[in-house]
Amino acid sequence: MSDIYQTLQGSASGIYKEKGSRFLAFAFPIENEEEAKEHLAQLKKQFFDAKHHCYAYVTGFDGSQVRMSDDGEPSYTAGKPIYGQIIANHLTNILIVVVRYFGGTKLGVGGLLQAYKTAAADCLSNAVIVEKNITERCFISFNYADMNAVMKVLKDGNIKTEKHNFDMQCSLEFSVSRSVATALLNKLTAAANSLSVTLL
Repeated sequence: MSDIYQTLQGSASGIYKEKGSRFLAFAFPIENEEEAKEHLAQLKKQFFDAKHHCYAYVTGFDGSQVRMSDDGEPSYTAGKPIYGQIIANHLTNILIVVVRYFGGTKLGVGGLLQAYKTAAADCLSNAVIVEKNITERCFISFNYADMNAVMKVLKDGNIKTEKHNFDMQCSLEFSVSRSVATALLNKLTAAANSLSVTLL
């Protein structure tokens, strides 16, 4: 199980022109569908006079949430080639929108596929791609009598703790790489019978 995923450091843009049509591409790092909708709404407002606002976005560390739109273009000629560039660059938590201004000459299915693909590719060529760690955020509580056992497990695992509360009922928070989270929590549970875990 990988602890790493790739996304964008910040927003980026690109452009492609063909037979008078302009394809303006914009990419954004996102965390969820709501953020994707906000960016899309903003672009539709900014480029209100454009005929098409086509997009694709992927969220989830494993790229499991996918959405595409041709926004009036022939089926599979816009959203799919945009999505193809996201996959080709092994990215997730990303939205790409391509705004088209029609130039008066129809491009045909092949021309549209090439145009949306190239616009998205140009946008990503201007983007900074970064690797990020996948972590689990944990909250644990335990009896004061189990403190030494709990702290030893965390120290052995080189885990930095936050938001400590060391009263009769103790609690603290920490983040841990996803790939080792289960093993660490099992060790903590084995070391302290009173321990309870909540994933934040």
